[in-house]
Amino acid sequence: MSAKQLVWLFFGFSGRISRLVYLLTSLLTMVVVMFLLYRLSLEENSTELSFWNIAFTIAMFVALWTQAALGAKRIQDFGKSGLFAALLFVPLVNIVGFFVLCLYPGDPGPNAYGRTTDSPK
Repeated sequence: MSAKQLVWLFFGFSGRISRLVYLLTSLLTMVVVMFLLYRLSLEENSTELSFWNIAFTIAMFVALWTQAALGAKRIQDFGKSGLFAALLFVPLVNIVGFFVLCLYPGDPGPNAYGRTTDSPK
């Protein structure tokens, strides 16, 4: 996978992605954030604590953007507007929504958001 495709996958809002890609990229994002949180919780030195705090804060903003982009592309695989991805930030709806997006298959053929899954429009 090229760098351009990775940037589209994690940060772009156009196109569609499959269930497996959504699951794996969401889990990768969560692992990175949890690792930084773990490192932040271990530090007692103020210099290192400051570094891990900044790293965690940046990772959280990147993770929020990434989850919005992944959710929008996954919802577009159903032929629906990616704006519904905003619902994935509502507590409790996000848990149910994550499982639905991971388990429910998208449109089998082309739709208004792309001809195939896992590629930009």
